[in-house]
Amino acid sequence: MRIVSGKYKSRRFEVPKSFKSRPTTDFAKENLFNVLSNLIDWEGKFALDLFAGTGSISYELLSRGCKEVVCVEKDPAHYAYIKKSES
Repeated sequence: MRIVSGKYKSRRFEVPKSFKSRPTTDFAKENLFNVLSNLIDWEGKFALDLFAGTGSISYELLSRGCKEVVCVEKDPAHYAYIKKSES
């Protein structure tokens, strides 16, 4: 998993092979954020990432200037991975 843009651009996270979910691909994130960035100025915004999975979208939002992102993930292994990765 790689952060596509922002202050943490190119930072990588290794997702365990045992994960039930897959990170959003770089191609999909780039396209999603190209569209959204024309509509939203991320600086200082708060965001909610439901079904966070690996946290890929949350980290992208933080990298682009969101002040705070709340992740919701019910799978304990995924939650533990997100908590471990945030430091």
